[in-house]
Amino acid sequence: MDNIDSICKLIGSTYSQQASNSITSREKLISELLVKRRCPLNGWDEINIDLLIHRLSMMDSNNFLHNCGIGERESRFLSPMVARRHFNMGHGIGRSGDISEIQPKAAGSSLINILANSLVLDILKKNGIPNTKSALIVPLATGMSLTLCLLTFKASRPDAKFVIWPRIDQKSCFKSIITAGFVPLIVENVKKGDSLTTDINEVTRLIEKHGSNSIVAIMSTTSCFAPRIPDDLVALGKIAQSHNIPHVVNNAYGMASTKCMSLIEQASRSGRVDVYIQSTDKNFLVPVGGAIIAGFEPSIINKISSNYPGRGSAVPSLDVLITILNLGLNGYSKYLQDRRVQMDYLVNQLKILASKFGEKVLETQANKISVAMTLDNFVKPDGKETAIGSMLFIRGISGARVISKNCPTKEISGYKFVAWCSHSNDYGHSYLTAAAAIGVTKDDIDVFIKRLQCLLSDLYNKKS
Repeated sequence: MDNIDSICKLIGSTYSQQASNSITSREKLISELLVKRRCPLNGWDEINIDLLIHRLSMMDSNNFLHNCGIGERESRFLSPMVARRHFNMGHGIGRSGDISEIQPKAAGSSLINILANSLVLDILKKNGIPNTKSALIVPLATGMSLTLCLLTFKASRPDAKFVIWPRIDQKSCFKSIITAGFVPLIVENVKKGDSLTTDINEVTRLIEKHGSNSIVAIMSTTSCFAPRIPDDLVALGKIAQSHNIPHVVNNAYGMASTKCMSLIEQASRSGRVDVYIQSTDKNFLVPVGGAIIAGFEPSIINKISSNYPGRGSAVPSLDVLITILNLGLNGYSKYLQDRRVQMDYLVNQLKILASKFGEKVLETQANKISVAMTLDNFVKPDGKETAIGSMLFIRGISGARVISKNCPTKEISGYKFVAWCSHSNDYGHSYLTAAAAIGVTKDDIDVFIKRLQCLLSDLYNKKS
């Protein structure tokens, strides 16, 4: 500490030395972070996180005491509240040609981006995918991040226009293909027991029909609503490798599941996985607006980074950095372990509830995040049993989805999907889904089960 001698004269050597030791210990944590760029084992307190971020913010040009900005973008703030919210950093990250490039006016924001990418990479490697070589946080949600990846692969495949897409009934996944300007080759799922999974034979047939050079990528999925289970990534990875086709994995909230992470690692070792993408909000409990694009060849991630047009918001990187430092590796691992415990609890409680109404929990053990319970005794000819989902929402239960076996056909961007939301043209059951995502608690599950039971009891009695 440069001012220790002056402080010593003011308060004496004993007290000044104690203060110096305290400050030195905090500075040491920051120094280790900058040198090692690894997730700390234990979380930092807010004082140390605040110290780091404010130190970095002073490195942005708008916070220089002598700065006089005369450009069109000088990180000026009209609202003091907005300035405080962003630690007086408004330049963003990247330059016009690369989202990862150092921003001359924003050395501090650039360091935040570098540190956040490094810590995320460390967590990915230590929580199931050790073969990962590079990770990039982008200020885009998962759907647009998929679009960015597809467009990057297109640049090296001039004759390609198709994307092979095993059906997953979530709009953002499908629209990422349409927005990129490509033609989806939709692969309907096959039913094995209660589970819906990848039709590998159909994937192979489509490649043979259209030719591998016409395929931009195979887009597979890990995390999904039951009864859909993760795609057969290992088989798809081998197909992608043998036909030299890029393989993009939508791992939106798959960091919560060791199963999803293990599938990606296995597929990368036995076949081909170019990138896998996950949401920052679902996996790190930060606001929506960011995604992590990770892969096994740094050159691929660098191409995606350089394909991002213009600067980007530093907010997703800042939010993730703060959260990781707050938790530490042990804290994040505990959240993952707690979630696995709550998933088992959710499944067991739903089984008890289902038996009271002559229903059953669908056997989809390969899906370690989402679970589904039939609602066959509540089916209405017009498919109006989906109103159960609305009734739950009114009762304060969010996130549960009710799917009717009589779901209507839905048109998205000119493509028609029979029984949209069920991942299948004819699943055969009406059902309710619930998920045990990162951050869910036993109390959340207890409240959900109690309110669901009350609602179903009322409906069951009215039916009788």
